[in-house]
Amino acid sequence: MHRDPTREVIGAAIKIHRKLGPGLLESAYEACLAHELQRIGMRIERQKPVPLFYEGTKLDCGFRADLVVEGMLSVELKCKEVVHPVDEAQLISHMRLLDVPLGLLINFHVVLLKDGIRRFVNNYIDPELAAAAKSVLQQRQPNKSL
Repeated sequence: MHRDPTREVIGAAIKIHRKLGPGLLESAYEACLAHELQRIGMRIERQKPVPLFYEGTKLDCGFRADLVVEGMLSVELKCKEVVHPVDEAQLISHMRLLDVPLGLLINFHVVLLKDGIRRFVNNYIDPELAAAAKSVLQQRQPNKSL
């Protein structure tokens, strides 16, 4: 499992916002963010289809996640005066349906980008903590070869 890419995504978004400011379309920020992240070697999926299964049937509803980074972070971009609870619900739904543990909701229509960023977690287990816990559990188990 890769390490959490949240820091790199936020850093790239801040860089873009400083250069371009608010007022552009979501698609422009999406293209710039994808470019910045690919430039630093991150694996990006743009407009990733979000599958919906209902009662055992896969339905094509046209849902798409703006960006999925390293297969573990869903990024939803907005350019609005106010982010509403439904925008947060959209990201949380995408995270659940894609089985992605982390999410970022980034609203570029703000003066300071830090005011437009929200981070979400969906059943996330930090890989370093998981490895440490596994090591401790292995140490506690009795040696069965005795």
